[in-house]
Amino acid sequence: MSVKKERPSKGRWEERTQAPLLALAVVFGIAYAVPIVAPGAEPWVLRLCHYAEWAVWGAFALDYLVRLCLAPARWAFVRSHSLDLLAVLLPLVQPLRLLRVVSTLLLVGRRARMAPQITLTTYVAGAVVGLMMFGSLAVLHVERDAPEGNIKTLGDAVWWSFTTMTTVGYGDHAPTTGLGRVLAVGLMLSGIALLGVVTANIAAWFIARFERDDAVERRQTELLEALTREVRELRAEVARLSGPVPPQAGAGPEDVPEAEAEAATAPRA
Repeated sequence: MSVKKERPSKGRWEERTQAPLLALAVVFGIAYAVPIVAPGAEPWVLRLCHYAEWAVWGAFALDYLVRLCLAPARWAFVRSHSLDLLAVLLPLVQPLRLLRVVSTLLLVGRRARMAPQITLTTYVAGAVVGLMMFGSLAVLHVERDAPEGNIKTLGDAVWWSFTTMTTVGYGDHAPTTGLGRVLAVGLMLSGIALLGVVTANIAAWFIARFERDDAVERRQTELLEALTREVRELRAEVARLSGPVPPQAGAGPEDVPEAEAEAATAPRA
């Protein structure tokens, strides 16, 4: 009787917490966007959003600690998840709101890549939308009150984020503060990386399609060759079975021409 192998505790934890953590990431996005889009909201709303941001970050930090405790080799886990550790520690070292955004995005992206049901295309599309949204909100938060800033509305911020990620850069909107320019550099590098992933994905799809077509053609050629061999063998078998008719008993070789002549001159019915 075979015993079914049980999955490790770390794998079971990651599978069970995948959906709740991604849902918390959506809550974080809403809590981050509300104070920027509606800065004149009620004070209790702003406080609730502030607490929600810290709570979501705390949930991802707790997830990292639990996975660290469940890992069979903890030092190997720390070395292979150094970016996750940095994302957990950054807001504690310097509790800036922007660092909470960066760290939460890093942790969300790490868990999203681990989900087996999320394909590369879905992940890239989600990453593009998420970077555009958070990039627009972050630059609007930084540049809206700048004396020489020209990004004053959410529409300006989204347009700037789109042109920056696609590396077009029309120049009609640009950050003027140091932090805004840091955001621009990060958004440009992210856009280039995502564009490379999309290009590689499309190229891999075409290559796989061509290889699949070649495999189909090779199978068809092999079938035709096998069919041709079978036809040759059948013809050889038919030729062997339909050999020359043996002569009748009692008739000698000299009687065969006379019999053939009589058959040729006999009247037909």
